[in-house]
Amino acid sequence: MAITALPPDTDADIARVTEALAMITPRWNVRILLALSGPPLRYTELAAKVSWLQNGQLHPKIKALCDAGLVERTEHTARHVTYGHTERGAALLPILPVIVTWAEEHLETADHPLPAIEQIEDSLTLLTRRHAAAILWVLKSREEVSGRALARIVMPSSDWTNVYPPLRQLVADGLVDTEGIGRPYWLSAAGDGLGPVLGALSAWSVGQPLNQAAQHPVWGHPRAMPSARPWVSSQSRPAPSTLPPDRTGESSPAWHNRDLFSHATTARPKAAIQAGGPRR
Repeated sequence: MAITALPPDTDADIARVTEALAMITPRWNVRILLALSGPPLRYTELAAKVSWLQNGQLHPKIKALCDAGLVERTEHTARHVTYGHTERGAALLPILPVIVTWAEEHLETADHPLPAIEQIEDSLTLLTRRHAAAILWVLKSREEVSGRALARIVMPSSDWTNVYPPLRQLVADGLVDTEGIGRPYWLSAAGDGLGPVLGALSAWSVGQPLNQAAQHPVWGHPRAMPSARPWVSSQSRPAPSTLPPDRTGESSPAWHNRDLFSHATTARPKAAIQAGGPRR
């Protein structure tokens, strides 16, 4: 069933990426996936790695990840059960450094450096805003679009004014810019820089190698941002003069999954960020 007025293949692509984000964005899911890196673990071994979660919290999380096809439960005997990544879950992990690269380039700098795991969680929160993926797709492919035109494309069965709350949120998050009420919307440099992330998620969602992200029909090749426009949504943050090159799983920074997980088990992780985005 179509969710937008875009061509069927594009609509399906957005739906798959939205579904992929829904699998990994819920609180603690990425941390659990990272904790399972390596040989399969017994439940007690996994619980020790995510010790901030109570037993009643971990079990439904593991079940949801198994249902999503990212984690596999193997019953060796009645008393010996282990959990590990499925092939699909393991293939997802190389996308995480791509997200960190984007966050380091485009999210505002905190007073102190954030662990990579928190950068990933902050970034995923932005991408799972309601209608965010569809709006970003349209703006990437059409460059400048009015609010009314966006509504006809993104939510054709709703009142067109319903597009403005998610648009305002994306402007507040620094992914979309506009010159004011009644003026067109376009991607900010940060929004345009999401190409490697969304391209990789699209490739993963259809089982393609992550190096296919560079060939994505919408996100494969970042366009140059107009130099004369001000940063309406973030006046204090200068726009980069050039966009970063495409990154894929094959050219990700040389770090390991344990680097993402650093600092995650020494203290209880921070609460979910407030609406408005991770303005560090």
